[in-house]
Amino acid sequence: MAEVNLRDVRKAYGTVQVLRGIDVDVADGEFVALVGPSGCGKSTLLRMIAGLEDIAQGEIRIDDRLVNNVPPKQRDVAMVFQNYALYPHMTVARNMGFSLKLAGRPQKEIDERVAAAAAILDLSALLDRYPRQLSGGQRQRVAMGRAIVRDPQVFLFDEPLSNLDAKLRVQMRAEIKALHQRLRTTTVYVTHDQVEAMTMADKIVVMRDGHVEQIGAPLDLYDHPQNMFVAGFIGSPAMNFIKGWIEDGQFHGPGNIIAPAKDAGVDSMLDGVVLGIRPEHLLLDPAGVEATVTVVEQTGSETYLLLDIDGQRINYLGRERVAIGPGDKVRIMPDPARLHFFDEKTGQRLGAPASSGLPSASLPSPGLPSPEKPGTGRGSSPHGRKAGQEPGARARAGLGSAAARVLSLVGIRADGYRPELHYMRGSGPASTRTRGGGEPR
Repeated sequence: MAEVNLRDVRKAYGTVQVLRGIDVDVADGEFVALVGPSGCGKSTLLRMIAGLEDIAQGEIRIDDRLVNNVPPKQRDVAMVFQNYALYPHMTVARNMGFSLKLAGRPQKEIDERVAAAAAILDLSALLDRYPRQLSGGQRQRVAMGRAIVRDPQVFLFDEPLSNLDAKLRVQMRAEIKALHQRLRTTTVYVTHDQVEAMTMADKIVVMRDGHVEQIGAPLDLYDHPQNMFVAGFIGSPAMNFIKGWIEDGQFHGPGNIIAPAKDAGVDSMLDGVVLGIRPEHLLLDPAGVEATVTVVEQTGSETYLLLDIDGQRINYLGRERVAIGPGDKVRIMPDPARLHFFDEKTGQRLGAPASSGLPSASLPSPGLPSPEKPGTGRGSSPHGRKAGQEPGARARAGLGSAAARVLSLVGIRADGYRPELHYMRGSGPASTRTRGGGEPR
């Protein structure tokens, strides 16, 4: 096991900046998830840790050893790829032990390591089968077993569950988490699925456009998002964003939405405020604001409603079953203890602790209708806004789309280079290395 430390890590493809100064610390034995939308740079960062991508600037340290120029096979890491990368002409046992064979390990040692990994992953009965005879979940376990037999200091997972169906993803999530709890090997896991990150990780790194937006424990990110991007990305269904203003300690929004705003840290009137409320934190209450039901989805254990309040779309998620249909009227009220307030222009949280100093791009406006305050028209100059400021100002997208286009191509090499096959030629660590307690790893 080992710590992984990233300091000001940067990467560019030509003029496109893909990673823009990443600072992340992964503690010994910790499970860290890199999560974000496609094109945010999370897979590129993982490949840089593995040694499959060059580093333009910064430092990567594994177990306090600078590995910027260390080849993949000497970094003592093991990677599980999205596409499994199994040899179709080899049995499960030969696939799992192939890297050890390339390293010249004795056959007895290879057999012992393969048997131990197969027992952990419930593959003992499948060792003589070929990949074509396995299900998707079994193939993924073989890929994990191939990493386990190398007994690495760090496991790297690159979206390993994205090729599986929904039911199997849930099963494999539990298996990977149980595996980590058993082995306690430092793990860096890349995914675009925030549910995977929330359920598996000890710590989550939320990325966007090559920046780190926020780092924290899953529930910390859920309860205290630093900006609108994190708030909307973490949690399913996504958080509702309602544009309005704060006056006399109260938030005012469309449809006479009023909510206490003491947590926003605003003493006077402030325009351009966005209220964030998660669908599961809305209550059906006769004293609430009237809304029209647009869509009803019943899953048995939950009820999902899409509501309309004067043109403002609101998602509601409840645990109780209700006899409601499209076109019906309901009254909803936000839980006052679960409110989040953001600056509409910057997207940053209002009343939040000081930022970690990591760069964060301004968010585009949620695109929701901005309510007008009583006595002011669209052309009026609202209180609390500087002259010349436009209501509902949108941040212009930077390099996000360009970076996404470039990242979609980096896995295709004209020379036919297969990084996963080159990577598997690693020698693996010596079998005599021990854990802290002195027992063989």
